Order: sequence, then structure tokens, then C-alpha cells
Amino acid sequence: MHLLIPYAGAQSPACVSTLSHLRLPQLERLLRRMDAGAAVGGDEAALNLPHERALAAAWGWQGADGCLPFAARAAAADGVAVDGRPWGLLTPVHCAVGRDHVTLDDPDALALGADESRAVFDAVRELFTSEGYALAWGAPLRWYLAHEEMDGLPGAALERVIGRNVDAWLQAGLDGHPAGRRLRRLQNEVQMLLYTHPLTDARDARGAPAVNSVWLSGVGRPQPADPAATPQVDERLRTPLLHEDWAAWAEAWAALDAGPVAALAARAEAGEPAALTLAGERLARTWTAAPLGRWAALRRRWQPAPEPARVLEGL
Repeated sequence: MHLLIPYAGAQSPACVSTLSHLRLPQLERLLRRMDAGAAVGGDEAALNLPHERALAAAWGWQGADGCLPFAARAAAADGVAVDGRPWGLLTPVHCAVGRDHVTLDDPDALALGADESRAVFDAVRELFTSEGYALAWGAPLRWYLAHEEMDGLPGAALERVIGRNVDAWLQAGLDGHPAGRRLRRLQNEVQMLLYTHPLTDARDARGAPAVNSVWLSGVGRPQPADPAATPQVDERLRTPLLHEDWAAWAEAWAALDAGPVAALAARAEAGEPAALTLAGERLARTWTAAPLGRWAALRRRWQPAPEPARVLEGL
């Protein structure tokens, strides 16, 4: 059993303060029984999230920062006929225009239904297909784009950009690639088209945020992934962390601790193979448990356990 917990920590002072008051007895129990492995990731400016890097490592994927083929994998799961071309995840989003910069909101807040999503998808489709791109609809918030020229095109993970200035992430990703510059132009055309789309007025009339742009991420050619190497991913910390709702984040952590983490701890203490990956804003680190001899188990019991707060702050 391998449990992967993304969004397990962040560098903000509010998160660090929350961690100082958070009690996670099952995580402490589990870490006492496990050995820490090497970390993957880099820093908070990386285009891929640390848990994406951890998944890629588990699957044996290769790719530069921002060039891991999560879109191709998701497209195949959504029933899209994925061939060997590079695919990207094209997410319909709402961008809030401020005085000095544009901020991307969490797409989940759009509450976009299938009918509305398809209406917007159909409206923008020709902008892309007229320039040789293949465009496929997978789900309300999952559209897929493919073109040979997208090979090696880096893009920032959507969660890197939520609540932040989009220009900084575009400059770090798409702007350095020839195909990225064409896609920036197409993104601007999408924004102009959606500004006058009837759905924009309809959503405004009922107080819903407009679908006014798209975000491209997860670009790459398909790579095989062994299902047996896929960890159990629990993303319940995602929404409260991205919205900086630290009370809800702490509650979600407490539920994780009492549920999946406790189950994994019981497995490790029973001498069964177990692994835990914790991923934060900068790094993901994996801990593993293997059967211990009697004396090694006794020594481990009396060793001081890693403090969960310090472990999570280090991510």
C-alpha cells in the first residue's frame, strides 16, 4: 500500500502557524515506523507540483519541468483516442482582472455544467482547428489539445497558478517555446470571443463568474504507466489549501490522520510493506516501512519520532 498526500504543507506564515497547533498522532506513529527516502521536486517556482514529480517517478516517466504528460493520461481515461502526439489539458477558467495583474480563480468555483462547457467548447473550437490543432472534450473542466509542434512545450500546473498572477507563470512556461507564442495569441482570441458570448451574459445575470479564458498544462507525448505502481492519492487537502482556509485544511488533515494514515500505520506495525509520500509546495518525500527483526523493532520504538509539524514545514 502506497499513500500519496498532496498539498500537505505550504510556505505561508499562516500555514506554518496552523501546523504549530496541529496534532497528528497517527502520522507521528507512522513516521516512527518508517525510513525516509530521497525527496523529489525543487522549489515553489517549479512548473510541476511536487506530487506530480512523485507520480512521474513512480511510473518511470521522463520529462523536463512542465513537460510531464498528465494531459495524455487523463485524455485516455476520458475516452479520447490518444495517439503518439503531444497532448495538453486545456481548462476553461475565470481570470479576474485587477489594477496591476490578472489572477486565475479556482475553476471548481465556476460550477460549470456539461451543457455550458460544451457551448463554450463549440464556440472556441474553430480557433484551434483552423490552425491544425486537434481539440477534444473530456469533461466540463477537461478539454484536450494536440499538435506535433507542442512537443517539449512547458506549462505550469493549474494549481500553481490559482490565486496568482498568470503573467509570471506564462513567462516561465509557454513564452519560451515557439508553439507557446502561437498559443498565447490563440488564448487572447479565446478571451475576446468569450467576452461577447451569450453564455457570459447569462452567467453574469445569475451572479456566476464568467468563463473568460483557458489554461494549458500537462503537455507531453503519452508515456506508459504501470497501474501496479500507482499510489493511492488523497487530494482532500487541495481545496482548503488553495483557498487558504486553514481551519478547513486542519480539519481535513485531522480526518486524514484518523482514516487513511491510521490504516497505513496499522499495516506498517503488522509488518506489511507500506509507503507514504507527503508532498508540499516545494518537495515530495517518500517514507517506507519493511519488516523489522525483534531487536530492531524495539530500538525503533524508543527512538524519538519525527515531529509531523517539522516534517510538513520542510516540504
